[in-house]
Amino acid sequence: MTVQNIRFDASTHELVLLDQTLLPHEARYVTIETLEEAERAIETLQVRGAPAIAYFGAFVLAKEAGRLVDDPDFTRRLEIVGRRLIATRPTAVNLQNVIESLLELNVGDDFEQIAGEIERRAVALYDRDVDTYRSIGEHALTVLPAGGNILTICNAGAIATSRYGTALAPFYVGKEQGVTFNVFACETRPLLQGARLTVWELDQADIDVTLITDNMAAWTIQAKGVDAIIVGADRITRTGHVANKIGTLQLAVLAKHYGIPFYVAAPHSTFDLTADDAIEIEERDAKEVTHIGGQPTAPVGITVFNPAFDVTPPELITGLITEAGVFEANETAITHHVGGTVHV
Repeated sequence: MTVQNIRFDASTHELVLLDQTLLPHEARYVTIETLEEAERAIETLQVRGAPAIAYFGAFVLAKEAGRLVDDPDFTRRLEIVGRRLIATRPTAVNLQNVIESLLELNVGDDFEQIAGEIERRAVALYDRDVDTYRSIGEHALTVLPAGGNILTICNAGAIATSRYGTALAPFYVGKEQGVTFNVFACETRPLLQGARLTVWELDQADIDVTLITDNMAAWTIQAKGVDAIIVGADRITRTGHVANKIGTLQLAVLAKHYGIPFYVAAPHSTFDLTADDAIEIEERDAKEVTHIGGQPTAPVGITVFNPAFDVTPPELITGLITEAGVFEANETAITHHVGGTVHV
């Protein structure tokens, strides 16, 4: 059973999310009442994972549209809401794609009809993508060895999407079909999404998982006979460059060194067919590196470089796994499989 991380009641506009900053110690759901609370939820990683942020943003836009229907300045104010949401997470393209798509509906003076259509599409998007992530899991099962040792990083699971996840989807779908894996999860410094979230949700689902620190990856591949690496993505360009959690690039380099496959799992909504290898990388607060659990671990005032993501070049990627299947990370294959189907 996977964990549901976002709940939106269309009849009451109540928006509730699982506060991922409290995991694994506490599974607490919080209610989001205002746009400011929603922005903080994304910025502080109460909600995280490129697809999940997109659903959350869509529900926030729907909620704000419903609140603004009696405002004569509805069109301009809803546009501002959308731009503020997009600005909270510049690297992940899913949020931008979803919000810009919904804002295309913000035309005309029937504000109640516009708000209703945005809400309907937001709910439909969330429900539809459950099937998308199951398909990703099924396609991943065709390339991952049953019973194999599989390494992953960060969290690209059920709590980062609507269900099943992307990189973790084959483990959930495999369990449903009686196919097991031995999963090794990198802890993912500095915010420990692997240790706090991936290990937690796989353990909740009774899937075999072993936690390692990030600097154990090479030795684990060698000592434990890791068969493949699978990761999620925050943005995939038309040239096959993949932006994902910091640490992904070094795993791709290790996969090439050890001669094991390196897969990236993501829905079509993660593709940015307008971009090449130039991807904006978000840098976060230095305290994420200099502190652990609120306690300092480095000299006060030390210079810190804290990029939240890195970019893996296509030559290090064995295959991209989407709802359409598994294909190579190059412009020809991406255009063939994804071109014209990037939807929200």
